[in-house]
Amino acid sequence: MTFCPRFCSSISISAKRFTPVDAALIPTGDLTAVEGTPFDFRKPHTIGERIAAKDEQIARGGGYDHNFVLDGGGTLAPAARVKDPASGRTLEIQTDQPGVQFYTGNFLTDKVGKGGKHYGYRQGFCLETQRFPDTPNRPAFPSTRLDPGQEYRQTTVWRLGW
Repeated sequence: MTFCPRFCSSISISAKRFTPVDAALIPTGDLTAVEGTPFDFRKPHTIGERIAAKDEQIARGGGYDHNFVLDGGGTLAPAARVKDPASGRTLEIQTDQPGVQFYTGNFLTDKVGKGGKHYGYRQGFCLETQRFPDTPNRPAFPSTRLDPGQEYRQTTVWRLGW
């Protein structure tokens, strides 16, 4: 996606809750409602609109670096949608995973990428479908346990459009 200052692409995330983190960015084990917070992306908002909000969780992550609890309930369902207003390009994600990590490049410091391009602070974002971070230490989170003889499968669909 092409970025303008302050992340002008809009994003929506199909999640009523997220997993707040402690000072080390490890989930606390709580599931917190997004309503009334800068984490409410149930309706589209530009990525940069609330990234500097006076919010303890935003401060801890230096922006967004949080797992969102998806509404899909383990079945293939919409997780997120991003739209770049300059080009009209869209990215739609469906997954059977219970969470999606939304990260806004808060710790990028002159990283070198493809073709020698330099990436700096908040010059990109990630959407990573997943089980919740720190799941082995949080019995209330969906399990990541895989016993001998078991098979692990997951499905994530990425759709690019105009």
